Amino acid sequence: MSKKLNYRIGQIVPSSNVTMETEIPAMFRGRESIFPERFTFHSARMRMKHVTKEELAKMDGNSDQCALELSDAHVDVMGYACLVAIMSMGKGYHCVSQERLYKKTVENDYPTPIVTSAGALIEGLQTLGVKNIAVVAPYMKPLTQMVVEYIEDQGFTVKDWIALEVSDNLEVAALDPENLKTIYKKLNLEGVEAIVLSACVQMPSLPAVQFVEDEAGIPVVTAAICTTYRMLKELGLEAKVPNAGTLLSGKY
Repeated sequence: MSKKLNYRIGQIVPSSNVTMETEIPAMFRGRESIFPERFTFHSARMRMKHVTKEELAKMDGNSDQCALELSDAHVDVMGYACLVAIMSMGKGYHCVSQERLYKKTVENDYPTPIVTSAGALIEGLQTLGVKNIAVVAPYMKPLTQMVVEYIEDQGFTVKDWIALEVSDNLEVAALDPENLKTIYKKLNLEGVEAIVLSACVQMPSLPAVQFVEDEAGIPVVTAAICTTYRMLKELGLEAKVPNAGTLLSGKY
């Protein structure tokens, strides 16, 4: 039997998110330049315009229907593309969400691996074997603090963090990733083993990742990079993407 070469990537996306459907495909396209596998991308949307706890909770309630719709398309893996929505629902909620959405695909007679960007970030950091990290997020300070506490509950120490305090989700998408090359320098990196350059799949970051990693001399990840890594692992494929940081270097 010949090895499978064509895969469908499903994404459960906030209605105002435009970055997940650019950065995730960009990484898979980068992988296509060095491997034979090919990918198509398919999205289902859940309504959300402002990054507030109330809107996030309401949006998460729509994720079940999105999983069902993507399951109809027989995608090979499914990504829940909103880190803060998961983390705002309570510590460890990524496990609850993944299990619930997977059950929906089973009920629809097409069991599909589920990756949440929140769970993927935790698993990506665990894969790197780091404990002390620094974080950049676009959220308002209370939501960023909540994200920090969620990450620390998973066994990490957030030595420093920056909140860019942008609440409108489309404004988050409009942030220039080139600015991250200077923003990260505001972090106190003493004792830090890895940088989360974007703890948000809506904040563009990919163009800055390799530059910051090379300059800082420590691994740099983002929620989108960790999601891509986890998706590739669920598909049984080598997690190697050019110019996307250590986690996607092929080492892991």
